Amino acid sequence: MTVMAIDRIEMADSSDALTLDAMFEALEKMPVPEGIKVEIVEGNIFMSPQRDTHWDITLDVVEQLRTQYPRKRIKSDVRIDYPGYLNGFATDVTLVAEGAVKNDKGLWLCQDVEFVAEVISKSTKGNDYGPKKAAYATAEVPVYLIADPYTGRCHLFTEPKDGDYLTTLTVPFGAELDLTNTVVGVTLKTDEFPRD
Repeated sequence: MTVMAIDRIEMADSSDALTLDAMFEALEKMPVPEGIKVEIVEGNIFMSPQRDTHWDITLDVVEQLRTQYPRKRIKSDVRIDYPGYLNGFATDVTLVAEGAVKNDKGLWLCQDVEFVAEVISKSTKGNDYGPKKAAYATAEVPVYLIADPYTGRCHLFTEPKDGDYLTTLTVPFGAELDLTNTVVGVTLKTDEFPRD
């Protein structure tokens, strides 16, 4: 993982305010290698290489969601801006609501996100358990799932309220995650989630 600081003077827009759009525009001009995930969390740029374990879990979740949802509603590594200071996340798996449309900048709205899944990377796990979880709760994302291949556990957060989740469920890899009583409406199997 690389954390980058970009010269704020170079990135300032006409109002001299640092914006997510300006930061992502600067990143698009940089030689970011293929296979590197780029996110901005609380104004910090994180670049992480994709690993096999990470991809295998991400794909497993996507494939299970595809049994119930059309491909156009499932997103991966697509920028969505969230509440808080300069939060432009590229979530591992995102399910947007039926009828969701992009804004005039071509971005999906966090208000239309129904489910988020993040697969832990050692170097950025603090983001997934900390500021990203808080941003998802503040945006009232109904269901947030963390799959942690280092501990072999999934953490499910539901019922967002006042910037936090009221309900937490932790299960080991191999157990089923019953989401039938949530907006997701499926049971996720974790028996094929690999461990690191």
